[in-house]
Amino acid sequence: MSNSDFDPNKFKASQRQSWDSVAKGWQKWWKTFESGAQRVSDRLVELAEIKPGQRVLDLATGIGEPAITAAKIVGNGHVLATDISAQMLAIAEERAKSLGLQDKMEFREIDAENLDSLPKLAFDAILSRWGLMFLPNPEIALRDMQRLLVSRGKLAAAVWSEPAKVPMINMSISSVREQLQAPLVGQGIPGPFSLADVDALKKSLLKAGFIDIQSESITVTFEFDSAEHYTTFNQDIVAPIRVMLANETEERKQEIWGAVSDQARRQYADPDSGRVKFDNEAICIVGRKP
Repeated sequence: MSNSDFDPNKFKASQRQSWDSVAKGWQKWWKTFESGAQRVSDRLVELAEIKPGQRVLDLATGIGEPAITAAKIVGNGHVLATDISAQMLAIAEERAKSLGLQDKMEFREIDAENLDSLPKLAFDAILSRWGLMFLPNPEIALRDMQRLLVSRGKLAAAVWSEPAKVPMINMSISSVREQLQAPLVGQGIPGPFSLADVDALKKSLLKAGFIDIQSESITVTFEFDSAEHYTTFNQDIVAPIRVMLANETEERKQEIWGAVSDQARRQYADPDSGRVKFDNEAICIVGRKP
């Protein structure tokens, strides 16, 4: 897809449908994912300096992170967790209830680029973990976030680094694309790696009115029992691959998934245990409202 073919509204509708379609997969795999991803949530709440009594907004919360991590800190404060997918929000709310956090959390289906329903100066901190890069125009969302924050309130967000530094995601998508001889996604199209340029991301925050902008890299490690375990994980939760394979026969799908397993085994499996391990780079960025 090229920029000239890109329709933001159609993209968002597709995103909502895609995330809803893999929600059951996330419900199945969230513990495996969070075993690596939790350290990013922990770091974001540190960077945002979340404290008891604060009001916190989490945009694109998915399965409830970092909203749930923040809710454990705010005491008598409040956390609003938002997402474009009602099905993902249902999982997040279920997790919150299981932890006894429901009284200090609210879950609401909201488009991160349309925050007009939220009052300005409503939040002490705003968080987003791996959500901004899926927005067609993240600068719109950043301006709205700045409006929603109180003076000296902080935004802390995480995005993925460049594809070569995020093999857990890049390997499967690249392998499937190669098998299908599918074209690369056009530059500027939202996706896992669309905000990997740290300098450009900092400029976007600055343009939105944030100051004291800082960024850092953090290693996120994911482990799977085997190459096949990793492949099943992708089958269950990676919506873009589902879309790519939608018109393929079952036999062809099995061939392609077999190639994913083979590549994971060759490149990332321990020769003795067979366990597959991916070390990935995420970027955490923080800015403050004057």
